[in-house]
Amino acid sequence: NLAVVRQAAAGLSRWVAARQPDGLIVIGYDARRGSHEFALETARVATGAGLRAAVLPRPLPTPVLAFAVRHLDAAAGVMVTASHNPPQDNGYKVYLGASLGGDLGAGAQIVPPVDAEIEALIRSVRVKEVPLGESEGEGKGWDTLDDGIVASYVDAAARVVDPDGPKELSIAYTPLHGVGLHVLREAFVKSGFAPPSAVAAQAEPDGMFPTVKFPNPEERGAMDMVMALAREKGADIVIANDPDADRCAVALPGFRPRGAGTEGWGAGKVLRGDEVGILLADHLMRKGVSGTYATTIVSSSMLRKLCEAHGMGYAETLTGFKWIVRAGTDLVFGYEEALGYCVAPSMVRDKDGITAALLVAELAAGLKADLRTLADRLDELYLQHGLYVTDQLSVRVDDLTEISDAMARLRAKIPTSLLDEPVTTVEDMLPEADVVILRTASARVVVRPSGTEPKLKAYLEVVEPVADGDLVSARERAAATIVALRTETAAALGIWSVSP
Repeated sequence: NLAVVRQAAAGLSRWVAARQPDGLIVIGYDARRGSHEFALETARVATGAGLRAAVLPRPLPTPVLAFAVRHLDAAAGVMVTASHNPPQDNGYKVYLGASLGGDLGAGAQIVPPVDAEIEALIRSVRVKEVPLGESEGEGKGWDTLDDGIVASYVDAAARVVDPDGPKELSIAYTPLHGVGLHVLREAFVKSGFAPPSAVAAQAEPDGMFPTVKFPNPEERGAMDMVMALAREKGADIVIANDPDADRCAVALPGFRPRGAGTEGWGAGKVLRGDEVGILLADHLMRKGVSGTYATTIVSSSMLRKLCEAHGMGYAETLTGFKWIVRAGTDLVFGYEEALGYCVAPSMVRDKDGITAALLVAELAAGLKADLRTLADRLDELYLQHGLYVTDQLSVRVDDLTEISDAMARLRAKIPTSLLDEPVTTVEDMLPEADVVILRTASARVVVRPSGTEPKLKAYLEVVEPVADGDLVSARERAAATIVALRTETAAALGIWSVSP
């Protein structure tokens, strides 16, 4: 509600004003219930604190706000969104500009100790005493930016792909009732691609997300409608953004696995975040993009293997893009398994589902010109480096003590073996993070509470060598092994009701 927003905005504004009294706060918002109203209230509070404020012109993707913080040299940025959370939720994403965030944090989301400092100020706010700016307009209150900021983002996004590369590609797309469609289409057309075909029932923003149980492309069933559209249109690939368009999901609508025969239309395959991350990293490396490639402790360890093969810098961080983008000043790519990709850190210092979609399209179009697919390229990488298979064990709870109890059980009795292999490494990251990592010669398990949902998560990985180019057999062995690893991990945590 407005009282909570006013309190949060006042704490942030006081923190910024104490360090940059004339600083600019740029504010974006999505199409959720209350987002526009909350954005304007944030602007009133910021100007009431003596700061300058500028509001984006309409509901727009989070990457546009992150871009605007850097492009406008703002002191800070606020995005009013709850991303892919349920309809009743809303929230803030807070960014700092170069003047307050430093080289690594310029345009990135806040990290400790800044978050704790702002939280302390929020708690000290008396809502009824917060001064408010008078009204919109230069010299009186805040400004509303025009579509020039969107055009600048689209221009920068288009430069992610090679203007002279292949562009023949048919794409089925869904924004999942979010704000991604129009900006994504503009970026695709500016880059030379045909505009993707969109799911009509999910094309325009609707904060109630009426056609999906959860507006998250990771959730089972969320991409059913766009997969059906892809089959209808005969699309080469499927792309989905989450509602604030900072995440990107990719699917192959006609995919049929090796060894399954060749007749008929395949059932399709939704690529895992790790698979897309590896494809994009490999693509950038082959394009000659040099620097540090980063991922998180819960993502596939295959990125390290790729970096070693290409002589690139590698970094591994805690989960979350606020950490990934701080992996180094020479960062050129970062990804996390939860469908987040930063393919142009100098443009957007955060995950960006639109530029990621462009880079996926560039890769897919180039492969199509050679009569190959994304699945073919993945197979080539697995043949070269081994088959890396990841999965997730996820437990949604009503009582958060169930999560702490499970973590306590794991720490009290660490498994000595997994998959009949000795556990060679145990890493407990307390107090820095509530994370336990177990490794064997061919497997890894990372257990942590979710940072955004009432869930306990265990991230599983097995590495299977590919003998004599036989990927079919390697996949069969890996599939059986990952199921066994899920079962053993659930037993170690003392839980049995799990969802994929």
